[in-house]
Amino acid sequence: MPPESPAEKAPARSKRADALRNQEAVLGAAAEVFVTSGVDAPIRQIAARAGVGMATIYRHFPTRADLVTAVYRHQIEACAEAGPHLLTTAETPLAALRQWIDLFVDFLVTKHGLADALQSDSNRFAALHTYFLDRLMPVCAELLDAAVEAGDIRPGTQPYELMRGIGNLCIGRDSDPRYDPRRLIDLLLQGLRQPRTP
Repeated sequence: MPPESPAEKAPARSKRADALRNQEAVLGAAAEVFVTSGVDAPIRQIAARAGVGMATIYRHFPTRADLVTAVYRHQIEACAEAGPHLLTTAETPLAALRQWIDLFVDFLVTKHGLADALQSDSNRFAALHTYFLDRLMPVCAELLDAAVEAGDIRPGTQPYELMRGIGNLCIGRDSDPRYDPRRLIDLLLQGLRQPRTP
């Protein structure tokens, strides 16, 4: 079989790039739709938001569970990758921690609906929960360590307890419009601050 010519390789690469772009568009659109309309939202609504045909979604994600799982993983990755980036771009490690927690809260709001959808497949959900902890706890630890080293927060806060506490504060946000978890999370972060000596 003769080797591919450069002209044959370029379209194949272009098709792969298009497929990757479409997949990213679908995951972003699905995450937005899930927040506003729930994980049972019509696939056509996701397709319209992503600017692709429904066949494209089914080609990448044959079942709704596949799509839900992929959205969950995609958001975990985005949250994980944001931590190191914020540490290099934010004014202080504490500012980086605050910005990352904002992203984490955004993620949790979406995750709540995703978790409900995955309850029917407990093995899949358990694996995703493990993946969630494995990817995000080290990022949270890095941000906490940097803020402690800078003297911004007191030492001793464990990443798991902080993430769990924030998660608990986010419960009930969907069912009560009077409840704003971000205000309480801000109070929590104020409690982590290192007291300044006069």
